[in-house]
Amino acid sequence: MIKTEHLSKRYGTLTAVDDLSFQAAPGEVLGFLGPNGAGKTTTMRILAGFVAPTSGSASICGHDVETETLEAKQCLGYLPEGAPSYGEMTVRGFLEFVADLRKLRGTARRARLDAVVTRLSLQTVLGQTIETLSKGFRRRVGLAQAIIHDPLVMILDEPTDGLDPNQKHEVRTLINEMAPNKIIVISTHILEEVDAVCTRAIIIARGRIVADDTPDGLRARIPGAQLDDVFRSITA
Repeated sequence: MIKTEHLSKRYGTLTAVDDLSFQAAPGEVLGFLGPNGAGKTTTMRILAGFVAPTSGSASICGHDVETETLEAKQCLGYLPEGAPSYGEMTVRGFLEFVADLRKLRGTARRARLDAVVTRLSLQTVLGQTIETLSKGFRRRVGLAQAIIHDPLVMILDEPTDGLDPNQKHEVRTLINEMAPNKIIVISTHILEEVDAVCTRAIIIARGRIVADDTPDGLRARIPGAQLDDVFRSITA
């Protein structure tokens, strides 16, 4: 599972994450919601092992993200905010590079490469350099590298950002297909995405958890309200 205990991150006098404790188990799609600057991305970077917490702990599949970083990352697929990559590489070259890093070999390597290329409809751009791709295709390449090794845990920061409605639907379908056997955490500002894919939502504001419930449970807090109304009320 994913587990955090009293997780905090401070930058000088700024507290970005403030005493977060939560768990997520296989089969859960956890939506991580909050206004800009709430601490969503910082929390995800800590879980992915890219930022060290100031205090507290976090673990992925039983591996502490600070003391067992490599073991934790082997269980993890991570799509960072903005889907950064190597712009001068072709899509094919980049995915082959990621397959090397993930130590994929032989027939399993080819099967996984073929699977992600097909699932994310990248066939027509394999020979293009990433810097020449549209924002939507760059996001698809980012998703492909995150799932290439079929990880148990996935952390996706704004996975549908920049995609058109059809592409958003395809990504949400992919998430729903993977969800039964994985732990998926999604940071999003698109509340319809919570309804589309999330079994649970954590809302944070000013670095602290202010709600942890199912989408239906959140709506029930204000009878007759839409999810965005509840969100605004909780984070005000």
